[in-house]
Amino acid sequence: MNQPAFLVLEDGRIFRGEAYGATGQALGEAVFTTAMTGYQETLTDPSYHRQIVVQTAPQIGNTGWNDEDDESSRIHVAGYAVRDPARRPSNWRSRRCLDEVLTEQGIVGVAGLDTRAVVRHLRERGAMRAGVFSGDVLAPDDELLERVRASPPMAGASLYGAVTTREPYVVPAVGEKRFTVAALDVGIKLNTPRMLAARGVEVHVLPASSSIEDVLALGADGFFLSNGPGDPATADEPVELTRQVLERRIPLFGICFGNQILGRALGRGTYKMRYGHRGINIPVIEHATGRVAITSQNHGFAVEGEAGERFDTPFGPALITHTCANDGTVEGLAGEAFPAFSVQYHPEAAAGPHDAADLFDRFVALMAERPVGGRHRLIEEGS
Repeated sequence: MNQPAFLVLEDGRIFRGEAYGATGQALGEAVFTTAMTGYQETLTDPSYHRQIVVQTAPQIGNTGWNDEDDESSRIHVAGYAVRDPARRPSNWRSRRCLDEVLTEQGIVGVAGLDTRAVVRHLRERGAMRAGVFSGDVLAPDDELLERVRASPPMAGASLYGAVTTREPYVVPAVGEKRFTVAALDVGIKLNTPRMLAARGVEVHVLPASSSIEDVLALGADGFFLSNGPGDPATADEPVELTRQVLERRIPLFGICFGNQILGRALGRGTYKMRYGHRGINIPVIEHATGRVAITSQNHGFAVEGEAGERFDTPFGPALITHTCANDGTVEGLAGEAFPAFSVQYHPEAAAGPHDAADLFDRFVALMAERPVGGRHRLIEEGS
């Protein structure tokens, strides 16, 4: 007989199901993702660190777990909640079942939930602290609720230091090297440096504690700010490094958490959203062109601002370049007189649509147009 498991929310709502993956206790912020595919990429995305992910797609695990689609070295979610886990995987790339991987990595999950009811509750009440409980840690409901309410909230949480690389590493350019980019890892996904490498960029992935001297020592043609977890209001070190990069006019590109870090460096505030954007079907408007891209997103915080807003910064004027078509949330920033831009979504699209992949080409073009200190490593065609 399957063991009972509970999803307990901090407002007292309890959903009962069966143990899935490891048994025990997992505490974190309950959030939901609307993606119907890509659960392996979701689970291994460092941006989900300390979050309990509720899948809106009813069937999870159908394609098993393969050796190619991980976005980091391990699963980062705190806990996992699904409705109908696959009894057996069916895909030619599958090497093991999802339940096996969750168990191996100690990820406490719950299955058999009415996930539609969970998601509706979170949409109405907002993302909140939660716990998944099964096995020996089960206790009376009021005791489980007390454990949830004693756990730290996501607002004010500094988490990027828990997921950053401990040592720098290099992802070599594919083919002839055109540029060198310093990528600050505050939760980077593996597909991001691959997308840059495919465009002739040698990517030096740096720990979140890196200094401007580390960036300058590389002779970097560009600076990249990655995605990551936690409250951007706590990211003072990355924000200060970003300001120093902007002062030196090094071309900069940021995504997701990197968009929030750039926003703070430009003097903008950030705030916690009610339940965030998590999925691979979120429409974003680029205001200069009117183009709408369907994007992959995972964030619970956002930059303050309005569509098309122009504002002053210590580095020159800047613009709010993109907003979400659903709710008007800021989805992009750019400098007018300095070489920096960012978006709140994931152009590396792992998993997700490829509408925004051209942003990597835009970053390459920016490095070509704005060489640092006269350096220019672009190999002209035919030369």
